[in-house]
Amino acid sequence: MEKVIDESVQGNTLTLESNQGNTRKLYIESYGCQMNFSDSEIVASILSKQGFNTTNVLEEADLVLVNTCSIREKAETTVRKRLEKFNAVKKTKPHMKVGVLGCMAERLKDKLLEEEKIVDMVVGPDAYKDLPNLIQEIDEGRNAVNVILSKDETYGDVAPVRLNSNGVTAFVSITRGCDNMCTFCVVPFTRGRERSRDPLSIVAEVNDLWKKGFKEVTLLGQNVDSYLWYGGGLKKEFEKASEIQKATAVNFAGLLEMVALAQPKMRIRFSTSNPQDMTLDVIKTMAKHDNICNYIHLPVQSGSNRILKAMNRLHTREEYFDLIANIRRILPDCAISQDMISGFPTETEEDHKDTLSLMEYVKYDFGFMFAYSERPGTLAARKLKDDIPEETKKRRLREIIDLQQKHGLYRTQQHLGKIEEVLIEGSSKKSEVHWMGRNSQNTVVVFPKENYHVGDFVNVKINECTSATLIGEAIGYTANN
Repeated sequence: MEKVIDESVQGNTLTLESNQGNTRKLYIESYGCQMNFSDSEIVASILSKQGFNTTNVLEEADLVLVNTCSIREKAETTVRKRLEKFNAVKKTKPHMKVGVLGCMAERLKDKLLEEEKIVDMVVGPDAYKDLPNLIQEIDEGRNAVNVILSKDETYGDVAPVRLNSNGVTAFVSITRGCDNMCTFCVVPFTRGRERSRDPLSIVAEVNDLWKKGFKEVTLLGQNVDSYLWYGGGLKKEFEKASEIQKATAVNFAGLLEMVALAQPKMRIRFSTSNPQDMTLDVIKTMAKHDNICNYIHLPVQSGSNRILKAMNRLHTREEYFDLIANIRRILPDCAISQDMISGFPTETEEDHKDTLSLMEYVKYDFGFMFAYSERPGTLAARKLKDDIPEETKKRRLREIIDLQQKHGLYRTQQHLGKIEEVLIEGSSKKSEVHWMGRNSQNTVVVFPKENYHVGDFVNVKINECTSATLIGEAIGYTANN
């Protein structure tokens, strides 16, 4: 639940320019959070060197891969339906091979391979470099599996192929895994313990993206604030590091500064933050550099101290309020978004009211809100009974969403009459004569195209708004072009 799931891109097929020397076809679909979509780019890069070109036509494929998510039950159900579809096609094309990648692969390896026999290959999130060997196994008629979780794999040495990219914005992974052990979350079990990527490889990737014309990067991790590079190894083993390693270690604020200074005209975003790990030096670094966007995704999940404790969120409601107050003090124009879960086990009406009152205090710009669904393998599934009736979960969720829409409108109204820098990402979904881009606060801005182009930084005067979108008119280029 920590990672934001964009429903509009679920199941997207990823295609890139063909290599004339490649003779086999790869069809790859991705589900879940942006980490999975980023991983699919790594897989495509590895397989392009193994003779595979991508295709978005399932029936053409020699190898079909689905990159999966275990965060929500809906994602798993969708993937199972897709696997049924793949197997129906496979009956007419026996040489086609089907593989499952990612979080669901790790969790359901035995079921998918042995019990249901619906896939040929199962590959966990840390085993993508083993794909050439695994593909050789399935080519020779054997099932193949590698779901070993690594202590050091970060894919820092694999240059991702940018799939279905707008050529303007890109994601750069900086950490893998998570140590937080929130009771509702499967990530520590499916993606392993937390380790950080070499900052020099991150800066090199950002520099390369700038040379290729990209204008914005999002530094990506399950918990970016926990980033810590001390020469390699797990975050939890930092205490065993040498004095020199500790003295030269790079934390998230240090990495942010390195990236911001490397490309002063490149917009920098990051996701996801964890309240218990976010420090003042990160907020101060954001304030220091104009190219770091004024936006923080800061999941809280509940406004009740009792439920936060049951979730193993290692902060209180009061500590969260202090963090919000510091963000508002140091970065007055910063937008803040949330993740919220309704109906966590044992949640009372009083707990729910605490969530609503926390939302009233923060007045988030936008949010990602879900009814609790039990995920097998999590601590909550093992120790807490899912005891809130479905209709109660849905009613509480509706109240959370209604309040968020009210606050969203309040926040967008604060932009009215202002002139704001917008990076053009593409045409508006609703109008071919309008551009769509985002301001520093990550709010979508729509304005007439005129003579501007994708990738331009444009000053836009905001004239109207909805609860989620700003509408305006361009008044000229900014200094960042």
